[in-house]
Amino acid sequence: MKTLYQDLPPLEIAGRKLVGRVLFGLLVLVSALVGATIGLLLVYSTDLPQVEELERYRPSSTTELYDGQGRIIGTFALQRRVVASYDDYPQVLREALISIEDKDFYRHWGVNVWRIAGAAYRDIESGGKVQGASTLTMQLARNLFLSPDRSFHRKIQEALLAVQIERRFTKSQIFTLYANQIYLGHGVYGFEAASEFYFSKPAKQLTLDEAALLSGLPKSPGYYSPINHPDRALKRRNLVINSMLEDGKITTLQAIQARNQPVQLKLQHDPNSLAPYFVEEIRRYLENKYGTDQVHEGGLRVYTSLDMDLQRAATQSVLDGLAAYERRHGWKGQLENILSKDVILANYQHPDWDDEPELNGYVHALVTSVMPGSAAIKFGRYTATLAQADAAWTKRKIPDMLRPGDIVYVKVLALADGKTRVSLEQDSGAQGGLVTIDNASGEIKAMVGGRDFNLSKFNRATQAFRQVGSSFKPYVYTAAIDRGAKPDDTILDAPVTFQTASGPYSPHNYDEKFEGMITLRRALAQSRNIPTLKVADGLGIKTIIDYAHRFGVTSNLPPYLPVALGSGEITLLEQTAAYSVFPNDGVRITPRYITKVTDYEGRVLEEDFPDVKDVVSANTARIMTSMLREVVLHGTAMAAASMKYPLAGKTGTTNDFTDAWFIGFSPTMTTGVWVGFDEKKSLGARESGARAALPLWMDFMKVALAGKDPGEFEAPPPLVPNPAQKVDTPDTAPAAEESH
Repeated sequence: MKTLYQDLPPLEIAGRKLVGRVLFGLLVLVSALVGATIGLLLVYSTDLPQVEELERYRPSSTTELYDGQGRIIGTFALQRRVVASYDDYPQVLREALISIEDKDFYRHWGVNVWRIAGAAYRDIESGGKVQGASTLTMQLARNLFLSPDRSFHRKIQEALLAVQIERRFTKSQIFTLYANQIYLGHGVYGFEAASEFYFSKPAKQLTLDEAALLSGLPKSPGYYSPINHPDRALKRRNLVINSMLEDGKITTLQAIQARNQPVQLKLQHDPNSLAPYFVEEIRRYLENKYGTDQVHEGGLRVYTSLDMDLQRAATQSVLDGLAAYERRHGWKGQLENILSKDVILANYQHPDWDDEPELNGYVHALVTSVMPGSAAIKFGRYTATLAQADAAWTKRKIPDMLRPGDIVYVKVLALADGKTRVSLEQDSGAQGGLVTIDNASGEIKAMVGGRDFNLSKFNRATQAFRQVGSSFKPYVYTAAIDRGAKPDDTILDAPVTFQTASGPYSPHNYDEKFEGMITLRRALAQSRNIPTLKVADGLGIKTIIDYAHRFGVTSNLPPYLPVALGSGEITLLEQTAAYSVFPNDGVRITPRYITKVTDYEGRVLEEDFPDVKDVVSANTARIMTSMLREVVLHGTAMAAASMKYPLAGKTGTTNDFTDAWFIGFSPTMTTGVWVGFDEKKSLGARESGARAALPLWMDFMKVALAGKDPGEFEAPPPLVPNPAQKVDTPDTAPAAEESH
């Protein structure tokens, strides 16, 4: 029997045996490589997350706060993100992103082998780590599931996850997940949020050059930031446009026109800056009820009571009113200078500059240089020249007041590149607060808690307990009217001494004068102290305090007679809400911040309805309203009589002019204003409620009531005067319950 190689020459036999051995060796080697590869894949895939999680995946979403008209007034988020659908992203954005990041996105299966091989070769050649060449799917896998470190181990895991994602999801789903997840600088995640942040418009409205600018950011959001590095952003944008041209996505003419466009940003105004004190109150409430994670990542929808238009008017009124106060008291100087703290001018950033300045707004600015008749200043990305005319009220020369490095307070009169104008103002520390409440619903429509939230988060509307002065007196007269007294009953305004447990108490009137026998109506309108104390003493101070509590005042009020003149400390919100009882016919409606809260899917988590309680009779409330109307028509708030609306209210001034108040109302809304210093020092001589607080209230109410039906106060019942009826006490009154 012949063998296989029997008829072959010896050399050929040897050659064939060698080939066989080589083939066998190659098979063994390939098997080993395949086995090793499988083993490596098993090792790298053992700790991979389950891609099935993506089906239930919902990115961290922004909680949004809306005003009564559905306008966004604030947000809470760890990541600024607006979740959008595939159709929300326009074709120009999709094509721009794919052209620069992943040209074969619609053709590959999650991994572009040739790109990875090329990138790996270049990295090995340069001695670096594997980087670049990631598809959109691989970037999505890395952003969702993996760490950002650059290593072969992470790259393999990234590729494995990308393949799984491609098997389970469509290309449009993958693109949408990526577009919602990617970081695009300045705390912004996703292209919808980026479009709103950089251009103040939804992604659907992006132009070619804008879409190209955003599409260039994923590579390095910080390096290509159009805010911090506009030159780099421009080059990167043009690279994206050229890539789109090469891919045939745009025409040559479109590319030229887009490249010729300058980088024009319209940065979104931070919605939280509109009503920061109000938003902060909401945040504390929500976090206490739902937890920090749910509030900052859960995408809640919070419908609030605020009115954006009234809030703007309230803020402007307070800031303008404080500026007028500062000008009345002259230039004080004492400016902070950053050069004394070894700070370089070019590197300085003030907290005010985190928000875009607004026209007619106020901002702290840095003096960069001083000339004989002017000073150059900077605030954020804006510069301006402060001329002598812009500081005329100080009656001083600019070089005598300012020096480089000073932090000055200015009002923005015009806001445009190259045309920014400001006026010099002053921030000596005076603060103000304003609250306005809708009478019918109890909804808080506007809240100002101070001059500058960036510098002080303390809310003077809700957290500051201040002596309310004569604005407390309406509770005294309400108690008297509710117990049978009439507005035209008389009382003696004359010197009196009250005997108290701590000794004799001899009060005086604001003007140090006495009017003799006067009616209760006039005593309240002219804010006479002695008649008020006599009424309070006759009823008992505990009775007066009980009425104040019935009106909703929850602050602790000690049972001392001077409380009748406002020595007790109450918050502005409490006092304003209490006054709304008068135009509400004696009904108290608890003030409300929130009307409804829903979760991410729209399920209602809570819905708030008015909490209503009877306080005094409608007759008592109407009589008191008419008496407080007299304060405006002929009393201490007579300046407001020029406003052609039905208005009523009460001024308040404390000893040494430390606190100035005006709480007033129309038939539809109640507004309270407070002005003072945090440390309870004097505002200055004659800075009463009528002078320091009332003008702010009037400025706001003019805007709030303009073009609206103000309504009418309900008329009080006909009053039958009692002949010779008077409310009086002897010159030396009996002992009060207790007194200071």
